[in-house]
Amino acid sequence: MVAVDGPHSGYAACLDPRTKLAVQAAAAALVLARPGTGLAVVAAVALVACAAARVDPLATLWEARAVLPLLVAAPVVESLTLGPPWVVPADAVGPVVAVARVPPLYLLGAAYAASTTPRESRAAVAWLVPGRTGVVLGAGVELLFRLLPRMRADLASVRRAANARLLDQQSVTERVRVVGVTGVRRVFRRADALALGLRARAFSTNPTLPRLALARADAPTLALALVFLAVALRATA
Repeated sequence: MVAVDGPHSGYAACLDPRTKLAVQAAAAALVLARPGTGLAVVAAVALVACAAARVDPLATLWEARAVLPLLVAAPVVESLTLGPPWVVPADAVGPVVAVARVPPLYLLGAAYAASTTPRESRAAVAWLVPGRTGVVLGAGVELLFRLLPRMRADLASVRRAANARLLDQQSVTERVRVVGVTGVRRVFRRADALALGLRARAFSTNPTLPRLALARADAPTLALALVFLAVALRATA
């Protein structure tokens, strides 16, 4: 999941960031209220959002494969009992449904990150959360969206360099030690460079942010978010 820094294209990039956040919130409410049909609808919308943001859904899910064992473990652990019959498949239904909600919501988040610049996200958060709290949260979101892709790239380069030195033939403990220590060192280096850059540019908590304005292109997406929210509220009423 990568935040966009420069010019970008596609239908999703033309939408107001508040519209995209509304869709994500409404989709989360829908899958919680209607785990059956709501989940299927949100999954279809997530695939459409990925296409609109020009994001490969399979590649995006593959990037998050590290959390797959945790997702699989939840239903397995829930189905186990301390006595006969030892395994109760019916107890795993709830965790399976909960786990199934994760991929479509993750894809919606990936589509948002790929089609929204960090400054647009900052402006949206500052608009949604009033006062100084919104300003600070917006700044944090922008810094996160800018730093996270670079940190991931640093870790990938560390892993490639280590493999080139035949580290992949060493024990798991040694690989984790080398990649982890080097990765943490680069994270601190990034943090120092960020602090220096903020001081050099006279970082302000009251900057001139992009002007947010709804357009005609936002109408169908906002309508979809309202439908999702209405269905979710009706299901919980």
